[in-house]
Amino acid sequence: SGEAVREETRLSNAGFTLIELILVLILVGILSLYALPRFFNKDTFDTRAFGDKARATVRYAQKVAIAQNRPVFVDFSSGRIALCFDAACNTFVNSPSVKQANASCANSTTWMCEALPANVVIAPANQRFFFNALGRPFNIGNAEPVSTFALLTITLTGGSLNSTITIEPETGYVH
Repeated sequence: SGEAVREETRLSNAGFTLIELILVLILVGILSLYALPRFFNKDTFDTRAFGDKARATVRYAQKVAIAQNRPVFVDFSSGRIALCFDAACNTFVNSPSVKQANASCANSTTWMCEALPANVVIAPANQRFFFNALGRPFNIGNAEPVSTFALLTITLTGGSLNSTITIEPETGYVH
């Protein structure tokens, strides 16, 4: 019976000391000062999301060019990334799924076009190029088989994040 009393007393004294509680509060304060503002920065998330969409869109352009055996033009201008079958962007590449319409994409829900988020900046601006039927990238104005397309790196900046899209010259590999 004396054992049970000592065990009960030991368990009732278990808990946190004042020093442990103060240290936890200090750590929570430091985390909230540095981590939370970055976590709630919407521009960073918009930049990352648009970067992922833009990379996928460029890859899709190359795949469509190969699958349909004709050039597909990629247009990073006018606050959007758009895919077309002609340099003037009069014939649109269809999106594989229906999406939300927006003004920079002519309010189309079927065109493979993504609008640039408001606080994201593209550099260098107004990039236009195309993939031929073999998936090789060409500059606007190039005629097959001669391509002057050099390594292209497009940087998207927003919030505290820089996201890059790189297109290789010979293979058109997008990363």
